[in-house]
Order: sequence, then structure tokens, then C-alpha cells
Amino acid sequence: MGEKWWQRGGYWGVALALCVGGGLALSDGPALPRIAFENVAAAAGLTHKTIYGGEATNRYLLETTGCGVAWIDYDRDGWLDLFFVNGTRLEGMAKESAPTSRLYRNQQNGTFADVTGRAGVGGTGWGQAVCAGDYDNDGHEDLFVTYYGRNVLWRNNGDGTFTDRAIPAGVAGVAGVVSTAARPGAARRRGSEEKPPRWGSGCAFLDYDRDGRLDLIVANYIDLDLKRAPTPESGPCLYKGLMVACGPPGLQGAKNILYHNEGGGRFVDVSEKAGILATSGTYGLGVLTSDFDNDGWTDIYVANDSAPATLYRNNRNGTFTDIAAEAGAAYSGDGKPQAGMGVAAADFDGDGWLDIFKTNFSGDTSTLYRNLGTQLGGLVFDDVTFASGIGLNTRWLGWGCGFPDIDNDGWRDILLVNGHVYPEVNKLNNEAGYAQRKVLYQNLRNGTFRDITEPIGGALLEPTAARGAAFGDYDNDGDLDVVINPVNGLPVLMRNDSASGHRWFSVRLVGTQSNRSGLGARVRLTAGGKTQIDDARSGGSYYSQNDPRLHFGIGASEKVSSLEVTWPSGIVDRLTNLPGNQVVEIREGMAKAEGEKK
Repeated sequence: MGEKWWQRGGYWGVALALCVGGGLALSDGPALPRIAFENVAAAAGLTHKTIYGGEATNRYLLETTGCGVAWIDYDRDGWLDLFFVNGTRLEGMAKESAPTSRLYRNQQNGTFADVTGRAGVGGTGWGQAVCAGDYDNDGHEDLFVTYYGRNVLWRNNGDGTFTDRAIPAGVAGVAGVVSTAARPGAARRRGSEEKPPRWGSGCAFLDYDRDGRLDLIVANYIDLDLKRAPTPESGPCLYKGLMVACGPPGLQGAKNILYHNEGGGRFVDVSEKAGILATSGTYGLGVLTSDFDNDGWTDIYVANDSAPATLYRNNRNGTFTDIAAEAGAAYSGDGKPQAGMGVAAADFDGDGWLDIFKTNFSGDTSTLYRNLGTQLGGLVFDDVTFASGIGLNTRWLGWGCGFPDIDNDGWRDILLVNGHVYPEVNKLNNEAGYAQRKVLYQNLRNGTFRDITEPIGGALLEPTAARGAAFGDYDNDGDLDVVINPVNGLPVLMRNDSASGHRWFSVRLVGTQSNRSGLGARVRLTAGGKTQIDDARSGGSYYSQNDPRLHFGIGASEKVSSLEVTWPSGIVDRLTNLPGNQVVEIREGMAKAEGEKK
């Protein structure tokens, strides 16, 4: 077939493509990273199938959203295990063949063992997102799983088993009763009717009030009543001439919920008191938590489908205010709401402020918001999607995403997984298909990125009807791997095999005065004269949970010259001259400087 364009032009060919498509100037940049991705899921023992809606056609939006996946070291042996959420079908399935969530234990040799039955986590139903955190501060990471219907809180018992505590904890999110006045046109039945099941979507644990106990934010997508929801025929609902599942526009958007951890294993819904219900956001999907204004308090960003995104600023008094519009993080650069799915945060340009990446619907681009920091008393983001080179791609419908430093050079790259909403698009010639390839953007260290998916190839180019994606170093070799939970397909485990020679450093946090998981802690690392930051967070990507350890590439540096951890309690730990290529556990207060608390 002859040489391909990237082989002919090398970096210059890529830069020229960026110049033509994204308005970037031609400039030198780093070489292509020496990495390879291989899908080793089957060889690793990840053999179950995720069932979600119809395989060839869907009648309701519920059949399209898919499920998340989590990296979690549930048995505290230092090796990442895997938890996959699963779904079902509208027509139901026989009990003996019903799909369940799956927990796989890392065998420490590149393979996993299915321990679902022994662990007791084989939940069934319309599973959605999963997030992890030690909500009872007992030293064992717990799991929260959202559903269309009743959510599940899997408490880790510390002996390899889990117990669902959602109902006694008050986070099940079950339906209630509402006045018919809230539903215009609904038939009255003695002044009230049953509310449709809650559709829990993205979730994250966080300690928003810094009291040492993990709270919980749960996005909700749509108040969907399947008995009344429109169908493709009754709508009619069309996509490029094809009848497809209806929504979300025209359906009743749901409200997000903030649960405060009261201690003793019990949560209280404080959504109204905290200002969560005051936002105009609706159709919530991906949830991201980080300290975006560098004030030491965790904020919340929610990607909304077909609506402006929401940025809940933490007011430091138990309340939040949605500042997404005025901060410039609600709309696209041309002022339009987008169909947001997945979300990720990182300081991609090294300026000390966490930026936001958001995946969107096909025909649109993903969005990259650069955090300009606080100006005139307010937080400011700039949509740099096109200026950064991200705006070249419009074919893909993005879901899970992240900012992994894929070659450990000290600069955060971007990887997103894709797949269409409608299986019916396989009938069209002008779409990328239902199953789609991934996209990997290399950070060029000057505020711009280039798409290096085709030059790297391998598992990146294998089409997948992807939804949830999570990033973690499952084989402890120092580079970040990617796991994908598809719809109606087998898991994908993309092992990252790096030959870059770059070094790395990973941080595991253990809170003592702060929450045990260390969520909300800010880590600042300096190596080779370059400073990087990140926050310990739960949830993120699309419906998924990344490796709870904070991973940093340090390039050619042999050591980390300084490491600083600022905990939610205000304690600051500082360490110096730490050798690279290791995982270091930092216990809160272990290296506290005298008087360091703020």
C-alpha cells in the first residue's frame, strides 16, 4: 500500500495537518512516543460480556448510556483489581442468565480471577456509574454504583466480601411520590402519582466540607417513565433519516443530589440546602471533582447532555454556586450547549491550574477548557479546543476520557474512547459506525496537541462500542494502562508497553485527620526543574474510577526533588530527594513542617 502520510512527513506532516485544520503555526515538537497498546483482555481473564439494551436497535434512551468500570485495590495488596458495572435488556432475561456486575482480583502475573460470587457484588439491573472511596474510614475502599432504579453502596468488609448498605445509608435514591401538578398533562389519581425511578448517572465521593468524612455527589440524567416515554415511531424521533431512541431534549431532566456524610454509616440529602438544586443544569452524565480555583476546597463539574455544563463552586460554607457560564466552562467557544459525556482534569500546560477536557456528540468536537485562574475575583476558563489542535476531529462520539501521561515525559496527554449512541448508524455511509476507534492526543509541550492514534495503531484502532474507561497501572510497570467497558461486548484492556525509558513516580495517600482515602488532597511534585500538580479524586472519565494512586511521569529525571501534599485538613507534608520509578505511600502528617496548617 506504500507509505502512509505520517511516515512520509514524520512530525512535520502532523504539524502541517494541524496547521491546515486547526490554524496552528508550524513548529518543532517532541518525537512520537515509543509506546504500544495491545488488547490483552482475553488473555488476562476478562471474559464476561457487558449486556446493555438492544444490539441492532434501541427503543428508549435508557438503552444507550452504557456502564462504567473501576480500578480498585479492594484487598490492599498493592495491585489494582477491576470492577465492571453491567446492564440488562428491556425484555428482561432469565435469572440464570442475567448479566451481573463483575469483580476481578489481580493475580499479580498479568491475569485476573473472577471473584464476583465470593465477594457478593453480583448486582443486576440497569447499572450506570461506579466510584470509589473509603466512606467509613476503616481503611478499605468502598464502591458506589448508580442505577436506573435503586443505587447500591458496596461496603468493603475487609475480608474479600462486600455488603450493600445503600438503604440504611440513605443513598439508594429510590423513587418517591410527587404531586401531579409537577407533571403537566398527567392523569390525576387522587392528587398524586408515583414518580418514575431515578436515573442515577455519574458519581464521585468528596469531602466538600473538609470534616474528614467522605460525602457523595450523584448526577441524575432523566426522570424517565418508560410507560409514557416516546418511542421512535410515536415521536417520531429521527437521526439522519433513521428512526432512533428519543431524547434527551423533550424529556424531563433530572436533578443532581449531594449527600452529606453524617458519620455512623449514614448520609443525608443536602441538595437543596447546599444550592445544588438551584442550578439550571440538567441531563447530568459525567461528574468531575477538583479544586479548580486553588482555594483548597473541592469544586464539582458536571457534563450535561444537550445542555450547558455545570460548575459548582465550593463556597467554603457548605453551599455551592453554579458559575459555569460566567467562568466560561458551560458552552462551546461559539456559545452553544453541547452533548457532554465524559470529563477529565489535569494541568496540561504546567501553569499550576487544573484544566478540563469534555467529550461530546459526533459532529461536534471534544472540548478543552484551559484554566486561566482567578481574575478580578472570578474563575476564568478559555475554550482552546481549536487553538490546541483538538478541534480537528468531529467524527467521533466520545465517552470515557483522561489525561494520562502516556509516555511519562512529564506532560499530560489526552486519550478518549468512542462509540455511537445509535446502533442504527451502521446503516449509514456518512458515519464512523457504531463501534469506533479511540483517539490519542500527544501533548506537544507548547499548549498544543496532535492526534497520534494512527501512527501508534494497535489496540487504539480496534473499533469498540465504548462507554466507560478508566486509567491505571495494573501491572505495576510504571506506565498507565486503559480498561474499557463497552456496550454488548467483551471488556477491552489496553496494556501500555512503553519503550521511552522515561521514569515515573506514583503516590498513594492515606489520610489520618483528613478522610482516609485522601480525596481532595493537592499533590505538587517537582522533578527535573518542572513542577506538576494533581488532586486525589473519585469518579471522573465517563461513569468510571481511575487508579486511586496519583501517577506522574518525570522524564529523564532520576529523582523527585520535592513532593508536597496539602491535605483537606490543612496539614502540609513535604518530602525531598525521592528516587523515581516507585510507588510511595504518604500518610498524613508523616513529614509535616512545624506549624504547617492552613
